[in-house]
Amino acid sequence: MIDVTLENFETEVVNASLSVPVLVDFWAPWCGPCRSLGPILEKLETEYAGRFKLVKINSDEQQELAGMFGIRSIPTCVLLQGGQPVDGFMGALPEGQVRAFLDKHVPPADETQAEAEVQEESAQDALAAGDVATALEKLQHAVATDPANDEARFDYVKLLLQLGRVAEAQAAFAPVQAKVAVDRRLGALKVWLDAIEFIAANGYDASAGAEFDAKIAANKRDFETRFARARWLMAQQRWTEAMDELLEILMRDKHWNEDAARKTYVAILELIEPPKPKVAEGQIPPEDPVVASYRRRLSSVVLS
Repeated sequence: MIDVTLENFETEVVNASLSVPVLVDFWAPWCGPCRSLGPILEKLETEYAGRFKLVKINSDEQQELAGMFGIRSIPTCVLLQGGQPVDGFMGALPEGQVRAFLDKHVPPADETQAEAEVQEESAQDALAAGDVATALEKLQHAVATDPANDEARFDYVKLLLQLGRVAEAQAAFAPVQAKVAVDRRLGALKVWLDAIEFIAANGYDASAGAEFDAKIAANKRDFETRFARARWLMAQQRWTEAMDELLEILMRDKHWNEDAARKTYVAILELIEPPKPKVAEGQIPPEDPVVASYRRRLSSVVLS
């Protein structure tokens, strides 16, 4: 649920409705029926898992928007699709009637998921062909169509970070922040985002490498500096160099800082692993040689 004003109306309502139905709830704090309807709408938004987007407009504070829609009483809900109002209702309807209203316009769950999967597959094809712009567009659409599709969201956030669009990546990642402990791929994205934020917060620029090298030369066991250097390399997407630095820590102290080096190394492996190529049924797709090599190096160090 998003609070909409005149400033973000174009983005959050009009543009958003081009890819997913947007239900606009006009309400006011003093309105009793609004307080009854609001929780029903929020419950259904969660239950429908991204098949429609709920936004709220305070009709007292946003009178220009209320006037645009000809709002005469509240609560009033207006549904937009393709940038245009297509239906609506007035009053605090019971949950069953709101559900029936939504089901007239919102695609079924299986259809939504299937469309998102098609978009994700098309995005991978576009990436393979070097068409980054099309891939980004299709992944964005896949996430908007099915916000519960964590595979598409991983690919979308990863591509944004590869393109250096950090703020957009952070915004796209925020809805799955709570899943990082149970989803290793989302956890890997968090490690990358944290590295980028760490480098920015400490002001490490392209010249920081010399500073790191000097400190490490003076003390091979300066693990804090080695780890900072590895994160600096991650922020530049110099993945194998970052893993080499992390291996230097692991060879000297396998469990340093609660396994921070090992966990970061594993996260990088997740980030650099390319999509598995399509193979005939029953066959095992080949492993990427770089990923395979660095997995073996990690095992040899950790198990030694």
